[in-house]
Amino acid sequence: MPVSITVKTLYNKARSLTGGNPEVRLSESELYGLVLLICRDLKWQPSRIGLPVPSTPMPNENYYVIDPNWFESHVNSVSANQLKESIEAALAIETDFGMYFSNLCSLHKRRLKFQKILSTQAKPTMDQVGTRGLLEYGTYPDRFLFNWLVWRKWVFDLDNRSGQETGYLFEPVLTRCLGGESVDAKSSPVKRIGENGKSKKEGRQIDCFVEDEKLAYEFKIRLTVAASGQGRWEEELSFPKECVAAGLKPVLIVLDPTSSNRFEELSALFLELGGLVYVGESAWRHIEDRAGPTMASFVENYIKPALDAASDFDPIQLDPISMSWSPSEVVIRIGDKQHRIKRV
Repeated sequence: MPVSITVKTLYNKARSLTGGNPEVRLSESELYGLVLLICRDLKWQPSRIGLPVPSTPMPNENYYVIDPNWFESHVNSVSANQLKESIEAALAIETDFGMYFSNLCSLHKRRLKFQKILSTQAKPTMDQVGTRGLLEYGTYPDRFLFNWLVWRKWVFDLDNRSGQETGYLFEPVLTRCLGGESVDAKSSPVKRIGENGKSKKEGRQIDCFVEDEKLAYEFKIRLTVAASGQGRWEEELSFPKECVAAGLKPVLIVLDPTSSNRFEELSALFLELGGLVYVGESAWRHIEDRAGPTMASFVENYIKPALDAASDFDPIQLDPISMSWSPSEVVIRIGDKQHRIKRV
């Protein structure tokens, strides 16, 4: 079967994650495992798109508990050409297969990348953290203080990189599901409004722009009373006004249903300006309705479970934690569970 340029481009983009260390490149074995997952999700037999049944059965229905080694266990099962031909056949059956494949590969690559980050994130040096001891020096014994500084800087660095990687993954997935595209400030039709009420040349980044419907989406995991400074909050409030000035309908998506004064203020402004607001379950319904049945399945299988589990967790009663560092691993113990991070 001839393979189109569209499929070749989709395949090459889906397998590689470049542009920042560490880079990730999925093997044919891993891509085969991911396509098998999609076939299961869509209730297709692999043979329907020309793929053999795997010699190693899928170990679990839940992607998140499947050992990553399973995806690498299909060596020599299929070639790159077989995979491309299968993707071509799948697209002929379901036009959204390409989006599903792209999103699942993005999720898998980011998860693999973060495991590499955990294994390679450098231990902070005293040159980096020593001056921070001025705020607590004398409060604790020296050895306690400097251990504390190093550990919390390392955890902070990991959390910062986790936030970056999640953002790089999360927004594109939602944007594809909503049928739009992310627009950077330079290319944006939404311009900032100056103090005189006139539009300036400087543009505003749009999380998801659906051009044919003139919709400009703003994504939020949650909106709380904490954290944003006055300048940042003024930026939040100006976005829907600037959208309306550009002839667009502003749409606010907030995934966490927790209410707050900030949320009430911002959502009221969106609605006052003729925009739309979706929060909690209504946000998920809106995303799934726009995504269509195939991509709604992706959201249900791969996005909602992790976020729902997080929403169910109550951080008031935290389990005790301890961490230990050796040349070969970091061991984290929380409650009666432990996790070992192999260090490279």
